[in-house]
Amino acid sequence: MIILQEKRFDSLDSCSYLPEMQKRFEYFFAYELQEKEISELLEKGWRKFGMYFFRPRCPGCRACIPTRVVVQDFSPRKSQKRVLKKAQDVEVRFVSLRYDEKIFELYKKHSQNRFDQKEGSEEDFIHSFYLPSCPGLQSEFYIEDKLVGVGFLDRGHNALSSVYFVYDTDYQNLNLGTFSILKEIEYAKNLGLSYYYLGYYIEKCSRMAYKNKFHPQEHFNWQTQLWKQQIGDTNAKSKH
Repeated sequence: MIILQEKRFDSLDSCSYLPEMQKRFEYFFAYELQEKEISELLEKGWRKFGMYFFRPRCPGCRACIPTRVVVQDFSPRKSQKRVLKKAQDVEVRFVSLRYDEKIFELYKKHSQNRFDQKEGSEEDFIHSFYLPSCPGLQSEFYIEDKLVGVGFLDRGHNALSSVYFVYDTDYQNLNLGTFSILKEIEYAKNLGLSYYYLGYYIEKCSRMAYKNKFHPQEHFNWQTQLWKQQIGDTNAKSKH
């Protein structure tokens, strides 16, 4: 790993997930991470976009919970099997990171229609998802050779980590967000990996509710620095 900027804290700002709270990130910039190095950071609650690595360090709040699925023990629920059946004609390809203007157009459409947000520049998009800071790949979803979804994934020595997913909102009825997670978990299982990281889960944020539907999963405790199977699942246990 080559460090471009050592760890530091950004300034306090309003939280977009819990409006009554303030957020602050610890962050650093780095590149050329090996698979083992990105896995070690994920295991300590770090996330990344491009060369920017971050984790929440908000005063008086630990609501952002790092979440990962135990892929070798995962099996879809009935509702998830229905999603798989509904989208059975969607072709899924896992490929190396490869930029295409069609992907940026998909990102812009997704940002506008899903979040009513004006997208950033093409340069910002490339810096967030295509700078080679660690081993990565992308999942591509096609309907009759039309690109309808793209997922960006980091690859650790024992895990895949979902960085971001965009899809064509004209196909919202197919639940492509859930479908992509199911296919990426399946891919991680086929690779013999242990975990699939879903990013941060916030219990009181409805936009994050979908992350709590893939089991068995483990949550990271910021205080103890341990991963624990989510309460409510059987055979809960702690581990480093």
